[in-house]
Amino acid sequence: MAKIDKTQYTKQEWREIRNQRRIQKVVEKNKKLVESSNRKNNKTAFVLGNGISRATIDPAELWTYGKTYGCNALYRSFAPDFLVAVDVKMILEINKSKYQHKHSVWTNPNKSYSHIKHLNFFSPSKGWSSGPTALWLASQHGYDTIYILGFDYKGLKDNTSFNNMYASTMNYKKSTDGPTFYGNWMRQTRSVIQDHKNINYVRIIAPDNYSPDELNTFDNYNEVLVEDFTKMFEIS
Repeated sequence: MAKIDKTQYTKQEWREIRNQRRIQKVVEKNKKLVESSNRKNNKTAFVLGNGISRATIDPAELWTYGKTYGCNALYRSFAPDFLVAVDVKMILEINKSKYQHKHSVWTNPNKSYSHIKHLNFFSPSKGWSSGPTALWLASQHGYDTIYILGFDYKGLKDNTSFNNMYASTMNYKKSTDGPTFYGNWMRQTRSVIQDHKNINYVRIIAPDNYSPDELNTFDNYNEVLVEDFTKMFEIS
């Protein structure tokens, strides 16, 4: 890729050009990944939050291309390689299904469920939300690239209503409730990206998703539209 003289552009223009060049590199790199059939050797992972921006993406189609990390109620319809849940009610729900007897479930130590068998406990406790904790866990496993899906941060309808794939279901707020404060999510996500500069993080977003300056300042962070992501991996 030819070098560009950034002095010929404003800061905003250069930021946009730099981001597009990064995306182009990601696309070219993943063309090779898509052609690979050996999942074990792929240095790619997918971390799935539960924001509705990922609603059109079937997690099962990602399995071929790398390890999957998910949060909370994702287990109801898909079994990721690693499931992270830190809420007491969600762990108790998971235990009722005995999901953790056959699948990897990670959580923080808690007296409320210390008696439950087959859970994996973070030591020491992260004390973070499930999504950023899943992102941190994936970052410990030696991937070159981690795709972040469903990390929408802000609520729906101009940040006035709850944004979650499982809204109005057991152990979740109603879809008509107000949005969840995303400040902690943002701070924790930023911490992971800042502490793992050797990993390329790619956040998959809908056209109207929030694009935070707190993350866009990192050289190892990029954003790709859902439409481009599905074309990149040839998924429906």
